[in-house]
Amino acid sequence: MRVLGIDFGDSHIGLAVSDKLLITAQALGSYRSKSKEEDKKYFKELVSKYEIGEIVLGFPLRMDGSPGTRVEKTKEFAGWLEKILKIPIIFWDERLTTKQALRILGQQKIKAKRKKSLEDQIAASIILSSYLESKRIKNHAT
Repeated sequence: MRVLGIDFGDSHIGLAVSDKLLITAQALGSYRSKSKEEDKKYFKELVSKYEIGEIVLGFPLRMDGSPGTRVEKTKEFAGWLEKILKIPIIFWDERLTTKQALRILGQQKIKAKRKKSLEDQIAASIILSSYLESKRIKNHAT
């Protein structure tokens, strides 16, 4: 079983996947939402191909911990995903992940057009890495 990390946006969806040992997160790419039917097919194939057992979805909180403006859209997306994929969706605090991704990209010489796609998948990797680390800490403590 692997875990899929998602950084959900209006048009781009950043994706990352764990290894089978749930230790590392690798950027998987960025998906551009199309139609509900095409999106459904894409996510079903992705889950099957990578043997995904759960999904970690970035949850847009403000710095004070209150829900951000995108919370409702994110919850709708999560509900839709859970309904079609029949696997658990875990919301994960995504505060500062975009800033971290931009900092990483700022150290690279990449064209601006390409940066947006990379930004989303790096943010998804950061979300997933953070989640995997918390699971390791929790398991180690018990």
